[in-house]
Amino acid sequence: MTGWFAWFIVGWGVFLVVMMFIGGFFMFRKFLKRLPRDDGKSILDWQDYYIQQTRQLWSDQQKMLLEELVKPVPELFRDVAREKIAGKIGQIALERKNTKMTEDVIIEGYILATPKRDHKYLRKTLKKNNIDVTPYEELFHLKSQEKNDLSS
Repeated sequence: MTGWFAWFIVGWGVFLVVMMFIGGFFMFRKFLKRLPRDDGKSILDWQDYYIQQTRQLWSDQQKMLLEELVKPVPELFRDVAREKIAGKIGQIALERKNTKMTEDVIIEGYILATPKRDHKYLRKTLKKNNIDVTPYEELFHLKSQEKNDLSS
């Protein structure tokens, strides 16, 4: 009885240590995003600012498009992904001084805020909604070029 119980305790200990490392990794990432940058605001502060400044620009149809775009994200992380994407979209809208949110800004913000692996789903969703992808090809290539520049 002590042989299998000892292995159970060792396995359980390894499992707990691995789970703590995974949780710590995500908590540390969140901590780094909360640290103030040179301008005194953190990445998350700016994200919240852009969302608050552009909240009135969104129509219900555009909110539904954003919801459809974040569907592939697991439900546990969907709120975080939605806020990150909405923050980037808001930043673009404010930089362009838009008085209302446009589909172009939403799609551009999504492309810039998400990793390349999510772009396949975006293309599929745009095709399903009869939205032409060709105006955004340059952004897709720019995003993949950024990735290549960072890795070299």
